[in-house]
Amino acid sequence: MERRTFLRAAVAGGGSMAFGFTLWSEALAYPAKTGTSPYGSLRTADANGIQLPSGFTSRVIARSTRTVPGTSFTWHSAPDGGACFTDGTGWIYVSNAEMGSGAGGASAIRFSSTGSITGAYSILSGTNRNCAGGDTPWNTWLSCEEVDLGYAYETDPFGAKPAVRRAAMGRFKHEAAACDPDRKVVYLTEDETDGCFYRFVPTTWGDLSSGTLQVLKEVNGVLSWANVPDPDGSPTRTRKQVSGAKIFNGGEGAYYRNGTCFFTTKGDNRVWAYNAVNNTIAIAYDDNLTANPPLTGVDNLTGASVGDLYVAEDGGNMEICIITPDDVVAPFLRITNQASSEICGVAFNPAGNRLYFSSQRGTSGSSTGGITYEVTGPFRTSL
Repeated sequence: MERRTFLRAAVAGGGSMAFGFTLWSEALAYPAKTGTSPYGSLRTADANGIQLPSGFTSRVIARSTRTVPGTSFTWHSAPDGGACFTDGTGWIYVSNAEMGSGAGGASAIRFSSTGSITGAYSILSGTNRNCAGGDTPWNTWLSCEEVDLGYAYETDPFGAKPAVRRAAMGRFKHEAAACDPDRKVVYLTEDETDGCFYRFVPTTWGDLSSGTLQVLKEVNGVLSWANVPDPDGSPTRTRKQVSGAKIFNGGEGAYYRNGTCFFTTKGDNRVWAYNAVNNTIAIAYDDNLTANPPLTGVDNLTGASVGDLYVAEDGGNMEICIITPDDVVAPFLRITNQASSEICGVAFNPAGNRLYFSSQRGTSGSSTGGITYEVTGPFRTSL
């Protein structure tokens, strides 16, 4: 049987439905196929080396080891996962630092209502390889350590409160976090070749100091959630504690919307869609299931209010690709002459008309060469 036919049959038959990006999409719409972007083709690279669709422009807002323009704050090396938060009439963009040996952490840049930079500061320091994470409905940023027995830290994007280690969320090679306010849980990905997909159930929603860590199981095609006996991961790692735990090859970014948690796995270049309403899972994108796949090296992802997903590449040809609600995948932008880097930290400002992201190692290929960008333009607000 052809591989794409086999995998599609396995998804449909393995206790799962292939459902579209919204609850109203046609069944068996997944996986996304190569097509034409709603924004059209990419233009020649601009002065920042970024190819964009017509009507869009880019600017550099920060460079690693240099002061953020208009401030006295030095931007961190190896910028990674990020998110935006409303700040009065302006907003804040937070970014992780994927540095080891205690040099990790997270920083923030504050913007006015016009997009001018008004401040920058640290919100977490002294941690290790803070890769991805996720925002919470109560306006904090979960910054996650991508190391063995790593922690998740809850930080304050506004810089007023100290960061807090959330040990109850488990110790493992954390990657991303995505809050589900409907079921009052936080989904967590794990960056291991035999990693798992977790959810943390807080004792009290809005307070991550205590709760239950669970792992997704699949037995005879049926999905269920099981408690992880020892969330501290010692002596047995969390992914090894529950029989029947469903294995994912290198969990990366995660994003929740309308009952579905989308997450990526870099080992097989897939975007998954966990339907929390029906407790089913589907392959939303697989580079082996479409001709001339534009998206490889899947990593961080985010979404626009209109329903589009934006997935960043770690490697590939340094693109951010869009996956539309009608399951078309196409390049949205491409960074040129930075083949030794990766794109990360994709996030929209609250109005949805500015997209932020970083090239972790920039043109130099070194963690000290990171560049953080903003793209402005006519992002669509209706289909």
